[in-house]
Amino acid sequence: MKKNLTTGIFLLIAFALWTVLIMFVDVQTVGPNDSKVGFATFNTWFHQLTGVHMTLYIVTDWLGLVPIAVCLCFGCLGLYRLIKRRSLFKVDADILLLGGYYILVIFGYLFFEMVPVNYRPILINGFLEASYPSSTTLLVLSVMPTLILQINHRSHNKTIKNVVIGFVLLFSAFMVIGRLISGVHWITDIIGSILLSFGLFKLYQSAVTAIDLRKENGV
Repeated sequence: MKKNLTTGIFLLIAFALWTVLIMFVDVQTVGPNDSKVGFATFNTWFHQLTGVHMTLYIVTDWLGLVPIAVCLCFGCLGLYRLIKRRSLFKVDADILLLGGYYILVIFGYLFFEMVPVNYRPILINGFLEASYPSSTTLLVLSVMPTLILQINHRSHNKTIKNVVIGFVLLFSAFMVIGRLISGVHWITDIIGSILLSFGLFKLYQSAVTAIDLRKENGV
């Protein structure tokens, strides 16, 4: 528990420092419509290296519905528990915690949409959109690991566990790499999302472990 908590806090601090650096280090007007970009030399070098692949962008955009579907499934599970047990306090603690965690992830997404740090390296449908951190990457890496954690808690079938773990790892890798080389984000946007999402997940994992320990101790 303490290890996950420490790791989560460390990653969130790293994300905060990374964000500050992006705002002040090597800031140049190299984006569309003369938008300013931090780590401009590094970002433009990588962007020129990968180019823009709109088909990959569209595919990863639609596949962003997968983690949303995962959230909805657990939301339905929580609602089912609530209706069956007729009390919010009788709903599984880890499910309630999961709901709060998802709300926190959504808040993080909305905050950076309202307070842009970097803008995309290309216009989307003629508009300049906020790009930091990559919202799709944040959603995937924040939500999909919770599927592994919940399956490990709720299933004793090793085959199901292995299939879910394999799917989550392959899907997450495809989404992150796909988003990275699609050319719709700066590489620093992806790095920021990785730090933030894993930081949040580690805090959630630490809280779940604490709940499990309390159950084992009969608290």
